[in-house]
Amino acid sequence: MKIIKENNIAKVIIISITIILFALMIFTIYFSTDRQYEEFEQELNNLKKERIDNQKMFLKREVDSVVHFIDFIDKNENIDNITAMQIIKDYIDSVRFGENKLNYIFVYKIIDFKGGNKFAKMFINPNRPDLVGKYISSRYKDADGKMFREQFLKDIKKQGESFVMYRYKKPGTDKKILKLSYFKLYKKYNWVIAAGVYLDDIERSIEKKREILLKSLKKEIVMTVIVYLIFYVIAFLFAMFLGNRIDRFFQNYRDEVSQKTLELENLNKNLEERVKEEIEKNREQEQFLIQKSKFIALGEMISNIAHQWRQPLNELSSVMMNIKMRYRKGLMTSEYMQKKGEDIDRLLEFMSQTIDDFRNFFIPDKKKKLFSVKIACQRVLSIMESSLKDKNIEVLIKIDKDVKIYGYRSEFEQVILNILSNAKYALVKNEVKNPQVIISLDIDENDMIKLYIKDNAGGIKTEPIEKIFEPYFTTKDTSSGTGIGLYMSKLIIEKNMGGILRAYNDENGAVFYIEIKKGD
Repeated sequence: MKIIKENNIAKVIIISITIILFALMIFTIYFSTDRQYEEFEQELNNLKKERIDNQKMFLKREVDSVVHFIDFIDKNENIDNITAMQIIKDYIDSVRFGENKLNYIFVYKIIDFKGGNKFAKMFINPNRPDLVGKYISSRYKDADGKMFREQFLKDIKKQGESFVMYRYKKPGTDKKILKLSYFKLYKKYNWVIAAGVYLDDIERSIEKKREILLKSLKKEIVMTVIVYLIFYVIAFLFAMFLGNRIDRFFQNYRDEVSQKTLELENLNKNLEERVKEEIEKNREQEQFLIQKSKFIALGEMISNIAHQWRQPLNELSSVMMNIKMRYRKGLMTSEYMQKKGEDIDRLLEFMSQTIDDFRNFFIPDKKKKLFSVKIACQRVLSIMESSLKDKNIEVLIKIDKDVKIYGYRSEFEQVILNILSNAKYALVKNEVKNPQVIISLDIDENDMIKLYIKDNAGGIKTEPIEKIFEPYFTTKDTSSGTGIGLYMSKLIIEKNMGGILRAYNDENGAVFYIEIKKGD
């Protein structure tokens, strides 16, 4: 069933552009939101790590200060050992630190570095005086089942210190809170001097930060959706405008066909008069057929525009997201905005140029003129470039000299477009692994230009091969071809421009060549 018809092409254009833009909007919002969530979680993890690292430094500083005090007392020869030990105990019992002075220093007296149920005695513990003087087991488990004493014992045997996180009863409450402790070995007395801080304050601050960031993220998502909806509405209105213009054009076209039909009926009354009028209007009819051929390919051209716009739309979306991200983080600078402004101007210029190329392609030439063969090929390739790349088809233009010919440039470009479109269809249909089209040019001694367009799709199976230039002959299915393209191409080259258009097969595929007189 043929989807695109002359009477519904405007609707197809509007629906296609609407679906493409809507899908692009959904995917862009989804992936950008997902990326922001990842950055959001990474930021929270970094913040938590930074605060825990600060607490580690804080604990190490507190323990080191106690160690320095013990060293100072030990080195004082005027104090006997019993008195020195009492001074140290009293000092450690009195040490309190932290915001609410709830954190303290505790000391283990190691009995057996191998661990076990009596690996140490509790020497000092202001929070648990009931444990002082009692044996301590290294196999003791916290609320999460973690044997934290085994862990710090293993570390201090290797490096003399250890940081461990575990759950422990917090002073003033019955709850067991996550706690970070630092353990340091004092070898002279086989003491393990330790200090810890409870991390509930950090967890609460992280949760508050999470709530703030979530609110900010939701706001950014809403702003992104609004921006995309505005852009979507603008694009939809543009599609409506374009569709209406095409509907109007086809209505004029149908009116012209009806008028021509009436004229032909009148011409049948007088054959001689009909022949004369047909000869006079021959060029006008040819232009009409050329325009009809162009608009038959309009569906594919709309697909080309969609392909051309896809990459700049993605880049434009990325630029917008980067600007918002830097603005949120306070990293916006005038130099950065100027650079991103230039990037946006470049993308909009590219999209505007695509529309200009599309519009100019459909404007028929009224007079013959000199034009460059190479530039004409490049203009066609620029229109088809994205759709060709989408199928991984490589097109090489091997034209070294800027050779000019005399004729109708728009019609000549239509011929190149028809041949390239047929090559693309054959390459895709035959599933060629490395699809390629090569456009090359030679000039013989008689100043005749020979333009070759070769593909590697396996060749044309029709016998005889000249049959492909007959009107309404096509090897494509009814939804993909009308059989008028190559017929019009031959008519343009041979009748309108005085050249030759032929086709043959080589070892790789089909070869179309155009032979035409070089322009003065």
